[in-house]
Order: sequence, then C-alpha cells, then structure tokens
Amino acid sequence: MVKIAPSLLSADFGNLARDIERVKTADWLHIDVMDGSFVSNITIGVPVVKSIRKITDMFLDVHLMIEKPSRYISAFADAGADLLSIHLEADMPPGIQEALRIMDEKQVKKGIVLRPITSAEAVLPYLEQVDLVLVMTVEPGFGGQAFMEDQLSKIAAIRRYIEQYHPGCYLQVDGGVDPKTAKQVIEAGADVLVAGSAIYGASDVEAAIAALRGDQRK
Repeated sequence: MVKIAPSLLSADFGNLARDIERVKTADWLHIDVMDGSFVSNITIGVPVVKSIRKITDMFLDVHLMIEKPSRYISAFADAGADLLSIHLEADMPPGIQEALRIMDEKQVKKGIVLRPITSAEAVLPYLEQVDLVLVMTVEPGFGGQAFMEDQLSKIAAIRRYIEQYHPGCYLQVDGGVDPKTAKQVIEAGADVLVAGSAIYGASDVEAAIAALRGDQRK
C-alpha cells in the first residue's frame, strides 16, 4: 500500500500538537528542515523535532535541506528522527558518504534526495546503501508550488533502478502532490507520497489522506 506522509510545513506551527493529531490516519510525518543556505527559506531545527517526538509515535521522516548535512545527522537522530534524507547536491560525494556512515552509526534509516535538476543516474553510487530515494517535483524551499510533470520520467527511471539493485528501497515523491498528481506518481513507481497543502488545506483531512491513497470512498 502507498504510504502518505503529511508535510508539517503546511501545518499551523502555533498548534503543532493539534495538527499532528489531525493526520493520525497517515503513515509518516514529513518534517522539512531548511537552513537558509542550501535553500533560501528557514524552518525548524533540532529542538522542534525533539518536541514533536515527545507528542507522537508516528514515524518521523526528516528531510534535511541543509548544506554539509553530516554536521547535523547525530543531533537529528538523537532528537528522535526515524529517517533522515539528505540532498545529493548538498555536499561532495565524500561528505554524502560520511553522512550515510553516521546514520548507520546512529541506527537511523537513510534517505537521499534529488532536486529537479539532478538526473536519475545520480542515485546509483548510493542506492544499495539507502532505505529511501526522494524525488522532488518542485524546487525545494517553499510549499505550495506547482507539480513538475517532467519529473515523472525520472521517477520511473529510479523505480527501474530500485527494482534492479535494491527492491526494498522506498521511492518517495514530494512537491505539488494532490489526488490528481498522486495517481501519476504512483503509476510512475512512487510508494511514499508527501503532501502539505493538499492535506492541511482540505476541509476533511482524513478524506484528503484517503483520496491520496486512491480511496475515493472516504
């Protein structure tokens, strides 16, 4: 079954506990960490992740949009992240490998992320080491952007690589995901969908989560 990971970037930060409870029928919580350098926006950091961990047992999927992420892996793992995803564009290959090594040391699940400009082939040096590949279907940094359909071929290509080299790896898509685009990315091979405004902007959050899974009966 496809997993749904609501993005807390679209939640009300003044009522995070309430908004986490509202998405309890989802599978994971997606937490966007932005440093103001790798991307121009700044969001939450380690203390907020630690606070979120205290109020939910949901799987915390932490997306690090930060430069040289190896510096912060231990802190976010200790704060309670279940999975940490790092951008391949955020460091040179030795730095990416060091970040993955620290994730192993901290026993946290490992993810790599590709911006729209990055080719599918970029995953190949890392694919057999990781638990998840995240394809961005918008430019990272801000919520509410339009879905980039030209990324569908990349999703399909990475699905083929996963089937060939590491069938147990998740393929996640983040950016402009709504009930319409969800069908497209699932057909292309995604099995974890991140959605922010499509969930938190809905009048019925539970029904919105079900619709992303393809359950129109809700």
